[in-house]
Amino acid sequence: MPSSASSFANAPVPAALTVAVAQPVCAAAGRPDTVSENVALHATAVREAGTRLVVFPELSLTGYDLAAPAVDPSDARLAPLVAACAATGAVALVGAPVAEADGRESIATLAVTGEGAEVVYRKMCLHGAEVERFAPGEKPVVLELDGLRLGLAVCADAADPAHAEETAALGIDAYVASTLYGPGAAQAERRDGHFRDRAAAHGVWCVLATCAGASGEYLETSGGSGVWAPGGDLVVQASTAPGELVRAALPRR
Repeated sequence: MPSSASSFANAPVPAALTVAVAQPVCAAAGRPDTVSENVALHATAVREAGTRLVVFPELSLTGYDLAAPAVDPSDARLAPLVAACAATGAVALVGAPVAEADGRESIATLAVTGEGAEVVYRKMCLHGAEVERFAPGEKPVVLELDGLRLGLAVCADAADPAHAEETAALGIDAYVASTLYGPGAAQAERRDGHFRDRAAAHGVWCVLATCAGASGEYLETSGGSGVWAPGGDLVVQASTAPGELVRAALPRR
């Protein structure tokens, strides 16, 4: 089996992985305390979720603000979220811009546990103005958690069938995406179609955390975070309202 980027395990391994997808209220972009405010909202969501895995939307720590400074995984402002993960035994997947040692920057997914935070995935399929600042990730990534293999995606990745195909080829149980979709019925249909189709095509769970309400330069977004079963049936879905989270259990095979 191909190796994963990271592995987070506990003992004994449960019969199912409990997961929550969160679409928290997003603090206004461009303020000195934006990240701290979003961290506090994330920490509250982790404690409320009571699940092993909590997934947040794209760029959730900064909002979709392409000018936001990069976030260092060792940033002291993440401490309340680390503490919430320690208290609940959760792994939180959060979004932020990050800087590489060579000066390149990426749109990333960070895994936060009770021990700290680390970058586990970098967005491969950049969209629009993102290419003016960010470099694409180089390869698909699988995160192992409690015996399940989770393929990671960020927004436009999930809109590209080739990304899901390449990720599924690594051997995954679930395709886990952090995204942002615009408001309105057409975008909601597009969002749901992406994840229904990926679940059906690859016979895996699809887990979607997407923004609701305002996020950075977007005054409105779609909401509708959810979980699709292998084959494409919708299991659970949030409404369009910010601040919601929904839960599901992903059984081990």
